[in-house]
Amino acid sequence: MRRGREVTLRDVAELAGVSSRTVSNVVNGYANVTERTRRRVQEAVDQLGYRPNVLARNLASGRSGQIALVVPYLDTPYFSELLQDVIRAARVRGYNVLIDQTDGDREHERMLINHGSSRLLFDGVIFSPLGLSQDALADRDPNLPLVVLGERVSDGTFDHVGIDDVAASRHATEHLLDLGRRRVAAIGDQPYETGEAAQLRTRGFREAHRLRGLQVHGDLIIGRPRFNRADGAEAMAYLLDRDDPPDAVFCYSDLVALGAIHTLISRGLRVPEDVAVIGYDDIEDGRYSNPTVTTISPDKEMIATTAVERLLLRIGSTTP
Repeated sequence: MRRGREVTLRDVAELAGVSSRTVSNVVNGYANVTERTRRRVQEAVDQLGYRPNVLARNLASGRSGQIALVVPYLDTPYFSELLQDVIRAARVRGYNVLIDQTDGDREHERMLINHGSSRLLFDGVIFSPLGLSQDALADRDPNLPLVVLGERVSDGTFDHVGIDDVAASRHATEHLLDLGRRRVAAIGDQPYETGEAAQLRTRGFREAHRLRGLQVHGDLIIGRPRFNRADGAEAMAYLLDRDDPPDAVFCYSDLVALGAIHTLISRGLRVPEDVAVIGYDDIEDGRYSNPTVTTISPDKEMIATTAVERLLLRIGSTTP
């Protein structure tokens, strides 16, 4: 970081070897910059400690310089890790992040997207809904810049950022089948209106079996209301008490996997020798468990960066 004076946009441009306009495009999240140039500019921003003049920009635009991140649970490691990535991505672009936890409450989620046009506190929302259905998302304030995370399909009035849950779950199940396991269980199905993520993972689980010409043991697909440790532990205990327990388990989150592993170890079983386990989310806790959790790793940093950039584009195209 330079000392003695404030680092300017021009300083960043000189270090990165690009124009000031290119630096501005990167900082403000505009899409018309190559990934290679974006990385070079970001490295220069980090090296110099550049921060945009948020106050001046906000005064000129009539905006707050704040965005909101709305998630179901803050105590879930996936969301807490994603939150940190969103804050970092927003900060380098001169924005602060307000945080709201909905607990999956349908009316609270509806209020946030139906009364956003006033935007007294924030200019746009990155939203991970749990209680609202796809139809409810479509019935929202059209003036609110919105980016939705997860499995909800966009109606064109907002951006959607997520990963291919079906493909990821298929790969996870194929990994277990490649180990020679043939009684593979799945923990986490949610066959109801707002359980899209779980339903897509179940679809990938079934596809992996179908593509191998293997029977899906439907009675080994266990529904769970939440993706947490207790649900994983209880479901694993139920599976082990059966006459024909599974030799592998695909868990719909790493927390579910940690709970399942806890039950397996407490029953005197070895992981993965007796029962192989794979999770989903690549949370830090899974790397320090014993044994560590094999997992599907969504790129949380890329999800966060893309969501922030798309939201800023939405904000920039909205007349204050």
